[in-house]
Amino acid sequence: MNRRTLLKLSVAATVLPALPVLAQDLSASIRDAYIYTYPMVKNYLTMYQYAVEKDGSQYKGPFNEIVSIARVYTPEDTAIITPNSDTPYSFIVFDLRAEPIVVTMPAIEYDRYYSLQLVDLYTNNVDYLGTRMDGNEGGDFLITGPGWKGNVPEGIKRVIEMPTWLGLGVVRTQLFSPDDLEKVKEIQADYTSQPLSAWEGTAAPAAAPAVEWPPISDALMETDFWNLAAFLLPFAPPWPGDESQRENLTRLGIRDGAAWPPADLPADTIAAMEASIATSYKEIRDAAGTLTDSSKLFGTPRQMQGQYMTRAAAAQGGIYGNSAEEALYVIQVLDGDKVPMDGNAGAYRLTFSAEGLPPVDAFWSLTMYDRDSQLLVANPINRYLINSAMLESLKRDDQGNITLYLQKESPGADLETNWLPAPDAPFYTVMRLYLPKPEALDGRWKSPAIVKAD
Repeated sequence: MNRRTLLKLSVAATVLPALPVLAQDLSASIRDAYIYTYPMVKNYLTMYQYAVEKDGSQYKGPFNEIVSIARVYTPEDTAIITPNSDTPYSFIVFDLRAEPIVVTMPAIEYDRYYSLQLVDLYTNNVDYLGTRMDGNEGGDFLITGPGWKGNVPEGIKRVIEMPTWLGLGVVRTQLFSPDDLEKVKEIQADYTSQPLSAWEGTAAPAAAPAVEWPPISDALMETDFWNLAAFLLPFAPPWPGDESQRENLTRLGIRDGAAWPPADLPADTIAAMEASIATSYKEIRDAAGTLTDSSKLFGTPRQMQGQYMTRAAAAQGGIYGNSAEEALYVIQVLDGDKVPMDGNAGAYRLTFSAEGLPPVDAFWSLTMYDRDSQLLVANPINRYLINSAMLESLKRDDQGNITLYLQKESPGADLETNWLPAPDAPFYTVMRLYLPKPEALDGRWKSPAIVKAD
């Protein structure tokens, strides 16, 4: 099946006739269209690498199958920008067109954090399974597509409706120490997924129409962006309030599943849309560089309704970030003097007072990232973060304060336990607070600034 006759979905967006775009409004219309669709295209990049590109270095497994990575992320993992390196990941890419999927979470010990983050195609956090929402007792959970009206069988703990036909599940399992990895592997082995019909032992429904998944890469996001956006629209029914955005896409020739540009789109509009990709992307990237308050960056479809630039910038700066109540992020690009941090410009310090450690019910970490690539930083000791599991090994001063050394060279053998290696380049850090306490969420606790050493 080619892309012109791609999908026959049960929920389809209304196709509007092509309308002229006034010249004075063309630039703004194109910008709005790019910002609205950017998170979907960025999300599809990961989905394609994980579930479609079988010969790619980032391939995990087929659609609707949970696949676990029995290690933490390293600089060699490049499909997700700003990844954490605290929790071994498991992933599932959902295609919910044919039938719902049953996901099983195992029962685990009380003091270990785990979660399954459910992300729709727009990159909204639809819901969570696991410690915060369901405890650690595990269970079977039903993940459905938009508007599913079937009967919920006995034994299903909870039903979560995804508002898009494609989605991503990100499982995080807390790792206490390197010696704990075998236990994490045992937990990961018990994450399972199967179609509802297989779980019930009934006949499977008709398969969804075959899809010719278009290739995508960072380069193709520049040269084929509008085609990719049009391809994805049928998988993402419009969220209430998005009607004007979808009408704008139709006027620009971006129509559900159809090749772009259509024959009726004026040549000057096509040229303007192709030329706008670089400038609109730069605007999103610049906006991502200013994001510091993670409590407003990620949320449910309702929470993110209408916040198109925020959603796009968050997808660029840290796609699949958690909602604040699940994990709070403190993003630091500037030092205490409001100067961008650069490992080539000197050494930096972050000091926690004895009573000022991040307040969490699960755990916290501080991770180093290269600013240009937005990936973890390769270094001679293979340390990408410092977290609460390392507290006993960290050195304290006479008052009980802990100073972390953020620099490219070792601070010396006696301080190396507190060293977070920086690149020989601009960098930023992300502090993650998993299950943050109220004082972190309401601002009573604030992270100390990272300061440049004298």
